[in-house]
Amino acid sequence: MAPMISTDVFTAATAKLQPTNTGDKSKCAYVTFLAGSGDYWTGVVGLAKGLRKVKTAHPLLVAVLPDVPEEHRDILRSQGCIIREIVPVYPPENQIEFAMAYYVINYSKLRIWNFEEYSKMIYLDADIQVYDNIDHLFELPNGYFYAVMDCFCEKTWSHSRQYSVGYCQQCPEKVKWPAEMGSPPPLYFNAGMFVFEPSRLTCDSLLETLQITPPTPFAEQDFLNMFFEKIYKPIPLVYNLVLAILWRHPENVDLEKVKVVHYCAAGSKPWRYSGVETNMDREDIKTLVAKWWEIYNDESLNFKPEEKLRVLASIQRNSKSDDGLDFSLKA
Repeated sequence: MAPMISTDVFTAATAKLQPTNTGDKSKCAYVTFLAGSGDYWTGVVGLAKGLRKVKTAHPLLVAVLPDVPEEHRDILRSQGCIIREIVPVYPPENQIEFAMAYYVINYSKLRIWNFEEYSKMIYLDADIQVYDNIDHLFELPNGYFYAVMDCFCEKTWSHSRQYSVGYCQQCPEKVKWPAEMGSPPPLYFNAGMFVFEPSRLTCDSLLETLQITPPTPFAEQDFLNMFFEKIYKPIPLVYNLVLAILWRHPENVDLEKVKVVHYCAAGSKPWRYSGVETNMDREDIKTLVAKWWEIYNDESLNFKPEEKLRVLASIQRNSKSDDGLDFSLKA
């Protein structure tokens, strides 16, 4: 069981944070994260094409770690992505025993708060696809952290108090939080998708707070939940459908209205899909995997030469890629 962490340190860290972006609010962007030489670049290509299909007015930045091969970076550039190399972030040495090892590198995502050339950003994991335009989320009021509430019903949550009593914030009326256990836990979001305001002040505070915070099972997701607890605002499920909701809370889902799908369940990555893992033989899962591949294989959604010329012609001063070019993309 991971150690209990006082929220005092997070309250103190966020109390002094205020929105710092007062410039052009049209300077918004999507951002994702990529590490290593594995196959997640495939998901980023799919995401870039999905955003293009829904006609977003904003660019897609890819925050990459130094170990991402140049070959993969070139593929992403060819799809209109802006590549931004970031320095890895690790929790304090010898303090990772409670974090699931494959999640530890995700602390590096905290660097995206440094992208101050943008007034507001929407973060999307590489295993997410966007099926409807969500640019309107950039218009949400400043000063808050927006994300979709998670579900506690899968066994991956067996370490939590919520799972131990069968309580889930997706259906709080079904199994009520026991009165003898005090107040229910604070709302908890899935960090695969969130809306935030870049700020160097916030980034510095995140990194400083991390150094005195023992990691927990879900690494940066737990950390972000604790850090932004006081300013977190839930947004509807349609903006980040975690696939487990389909079999845990089907009454909460209308697939026709879902705008963002998060292929995070075991075996659900479309580019690895075999259908043999638990729940992966469901018809709704097969439909969503096929829907992802339809976008990925659609050559008409590739970044076109004329778009590249338009992008280069629109170079301005608001951001810098790792190529040394000054980009203001509306691709």
